[in-house]
Amino acid sequence: MKKTARPTAEAAEAASSEDGETRLQTITVEGAAGSTDGYRPVSTATATRSETPLKDIPQSVNVVSGAVLRDQAATNLDEALANVSGVSQSNTLGGTQDALIRRGFGDNRDGSILTNGLKTALPRSFNATTERVEVLKGPASTLYGILDPGGMVNVVTKKPESTFGAEVYGSLSSFGGGATGFDVTGPIAGTDLSYRLIGEYQKTDYWRNFGETERWLLSPSLKWTGEDTEVTVSYTHEDYSVPFDRGTIFDVTTGRAVNVDRKIRFDEPYNITDGKSDTVQVEIDRQLSDTWKLGIDYSYSRNEYSDNQARVMSYDAATGNLSRRADATQYSTIYNHALRADLTGEVEIGGLRNDLLFGTSYDYSDTLRTDMIRCPASVNFNIYNPVYGNLPECTAVSAADSDQTEKLSTVSFYMQDALHLTDQWILVGGLRYQYYDLMAGKGRPFTTNTDSYGDAIVPSGGVVYKLTPDVSLYANAAKTFRPQSSIANYYGNLDPEEGVSYEVGAKFDLFSGLTANVALYTSDKKNVAYSEEGAGGATILKTAGLVRARGFEVDIAGSLTEKIDVIASYGFTDAEIRKGDYAGYRPVNVPRHTGSLYVTYDFGELGAMGNTLKVGGGVRAVGERAGINNNAYFLPGYAAVDAFAAYTINLERPLTLQLNLKNIFDRTYYTSSIGATALGNQIGEPFNATLTAKVKF
Repeated sequence: MKKTARPTAEAAEAASSEDGETRLQTITVEGAAGSTDGYRPVSTATATRSETPLKDIPQSVNVVSGAVLRDQAATNLDEALANVSGVSQSNTLGGTQDALIRRGFGDNRDGSILTNGLKTALPRSFNATTERVEVLKGPASTLYGILDPGGMVNVVTKKPESTFGAEVYGSLSSFGGGATGFDVTGPIAGTDLSYRLIGEYQKTDYWRNFGETERWLLSPSLKWTGEDTEVTVSYTHEDYSVPFDRGTIFDVTTGRAVNVDRKIRFDEPYNITDGKSDTVQVEIDRQLSDTWKLGIDYSYSRNEYSDNQARVMSYDAATGNLSRRADATQYSTIYNHALRADLTGEVEIGGLRNDLLFGTSYDYSDTLRTDMIRCPASVNFNIYNPVYGNLPECTAVSAADSDQTEKLSTVSFYMQDALHLTDQWILVGGLRYQYYDLMAGKGRPFTTNTDSYGDAIVPSGGVVYKLTPDVSLYANAAKTFRPQSSIANYYGNLDPEEGVSYEVGAKFDLFSGLTANVALYTSDKKNVAYSEEGAGGATILKTAGLVRARGFEVDIAGSLTEKIDVIASYGFTDAEIRKGDYAGYRPVNVPRHTGSLYVTYDFGELGAMGNTLKVGGGVRAVGERAGINNNAYFLPGYAAVDAFAAYTINLERPLTLQLNLKNIFDRTYYTSSIGATALGNQIGEPFNATLTAKVKF
């Protein structure tokens, strides 16, 4: 916890001279080192619940720093995590939800994306408040509860600072429209408080033949810093209206996307999701003694939305005719409570240092989709001769499909010990007890399709060996646990998914400012169940039984020289369904290969005026992925090239002009698919130029 030192009254008197003049004494401010240094990750609290050097953690942790996010002008998690090995996009529900696969596992709404270490109901977790993004690879259930073996993503937000700083910015997009925003932080004079206020408004044209995105966000936060205690309270509100776009169709007979201009949509202009979200978070850190600290964190989040869509139900390859159905979800509400308390401390037992953690957590999530709108399907659209307006919005409420409900509550107790055997050897062991209560169903009258409860013990263990001060080797083994539910139909209470993972790796500090991580892992998850779409859009439950993912990863980030920064990654993922209906097939949306490279060069001051220039660019690449459960077609691999240049004019208020070019060669590529059918495949954005002007105060 950071501490801000303040002089006492006696010290102030001592600083005054006899002639009445006051001379300021030097004040020492003690605090933790920064988690990042430019592009280079230094430490993290995500993996251990207390700030820990990366080399002391027996697990792969990747950090995309604020410097990387600013240079690349990242606008969502997909762009941010293109810098991280083994991460790809899954079914985004028409581009409205974060959906990430880590090491072969993951989907939308899987609880793997946290904000400041707490689960939320947010559809998109990345916004103007984001400071950096951390990825904890492999099982994280011992500390974070219900998760897949692939790991979790932690979005760390900006906090109030004790020194004044402000910026105002505006941007223009080549798609049309742009954004404007501000970020102001500083102390409140005469108090122990500091504040931060972030706001942003965005209105941009959608790059396809119709649609637009409109968002506005306001986020105030306040921090109180006492002698031994720090309390931060933050609130974020966001209104959004975004296109609901399921993308394009793949023809399973050819294995390729239909031969239609990528800008042509197959739905209607009313395909829109409108919503608003609110998040309140409270962080309390109290230093109990020199070696013990108590942390209490609470989050309440709520997301309300409605959407309309003209949904493609079938495709006639011979004629190009589509059968479409007008659907809608009205008055959907998702809210989430998350509370955790962590006691961390250092004790010496038998002459050996122990870094201890004792914690408890409570999570509650409630999803309710009130009115589900359904109308009969009709053939009224041809992809080669698109005419819009022949399928009106539907207003008919389907009683049997409405009031879709899922409620999940969990209570957990956990502990962890990092035992320092010597200066070189660290043993880490953890254990979690988790209890859950799960209910799901739908319909008017309401039918309960899942009603289950149970508990589990979730262990983890690891070892670190510091070969040299700059090189550490590690290994870990851990389990994961996830209860399953079915909103759609009654299948009985499904057995929980259970995973186990093993990993070995090495971490390096190269040169003077470059960090590298190499990892080799294998993960199994059993009792896997997933849904398919049957006739008339009905949901059918299938079982994959056992899914295995094995892989190799390399991640590098930091400085090659004082002027050159780099972040790079490569991941190989061999994922296969081993048992069940699709034994021998590859899981949907899991690429064998991912890779990225981004390099920047800082020219520093140019000329006598002191203006500065920084340029950079790189490539992000993803290999082919199965597009449908039966592997009837694959989304092709792709590589997209990006670049930027930032020129800062040294005025009284420095002005930075930054130009970002994304997908410079205008590649057509596909980022993910629905998986259940071939009728929804997300298309990556074409070439886009964004010009941003930023003034700092």
